Amino acid sequence: MSANEMARSSDPATATTRLGATGLEISSVVLGMMSYGDPDRGAHPWSVGIDAARPFVRRAFEAGITTFDTANVYSAGSSEEITGTLLKELAPREDVQVLTKVNGRMRPGRNGAGLSRAAIMHEIDASLTRLGTDYVDLYQIHRFDPLTPVEETMEALHDVVKSGKARYIGASSMWAWQFAEMQHVAERHGWTRFVSMQDQYNLLEREEEREMHPFCAHTGVGVIPWSPLARGKLARPWDAQGSGSRADTDEFGKTLYRQDEDANRAIVDAVQQIAEAHEASMAQIALAWVMRQPAVSAPIVGATKEHHIDDAVAATAITLTDDEVTRLESAYTPRVPSGF
Repeated sequence: MSANEMARSSDPATATTRLGATGLEISSVVLGMMSYGDPDRGAHPWSVGIDAARPFVRRAFEAGITTFDTANVYSAGSSEEITGTLLKELAPREDVQVLTKVNGRMRPGRNGAGLSRAAIMHEIDASLTRLGTDYVDLYQIHRFDPLTPVEETMEALHDVVKSGKARYIGASSMWAWQFAEMQHVAERHGWTRFVSMQDQYNLLEREEEREMHPFCAHTGVGVIPWSPLARGKLARPWDAQGSGSRADTDEFGKTLYRQDEDANRAIVDAVQQIAEAHEASMAQIALAWVMRQPAVSAPIVGATKEHHIDDAVAATAITLTDDEVTRLESAYTPRVPSGF
């Protein structure tokens, strides 16, 4: 049994886990804040503003979700602004865990993006200002930066932690060898190492099982997957796959889950059948499968409807049998990793 499995509480109302091998307690579900932001800022025209976001964040907090993930680049910083404002309305700072990211372009010109020391030092202060806090619990690099020496990035992140502006650091989707190199450089110099990996992981995209997740499990890194419902494809029957404002305008999302549609359909059908047997929603079954994976600390879920949060919390109480897991996994086929 992994450290993640041992650390999870069994009560969905108070479900808690440790982030990897750290002592940091996070909720067993993380609320992704990318859906909330100014739709007129940045590249997310489908995002919703603060008034629409408020009931979702409150509902999540009241359901026991205390961990919130955003990024500087989401809606050009307005997601961080909304996150900071709404969390202040709900709880003291020490009662919530705030996660944000750095890498994406935030301003034109030199050093306006990437993981150089110049960019990191500027962007951590900008994020803290927008969030209205003195520190973030987890500061994550939002993809690998091939143009900046790894040593420069890791030393800058180490200095961010030592300055008290971040409690821990994490990484996101990249090749396993890149992640291992960054960890090795940090260890060799005595700098702060990453404690988490935020990668794409769901029943339709399992390539991280080959190298990244075994590496994370072996080295005590907690996995907090993004898109655990495959952009909603696992939450509804295959023939009901439809369009919406996000599906129509999310250019990044359009690049995902396009490989081997026959296998994808078979997987979605299996989710539907098992959901019916459990008298549960398809989202609950797909999330329960992610949550049972040994390397996973907690999935990141988005919510623009009330039942999204209810499904995520309810999933923590679902136990899948070995036979059900086999049925969910059997149709999967190898595919080219995406989302980097």
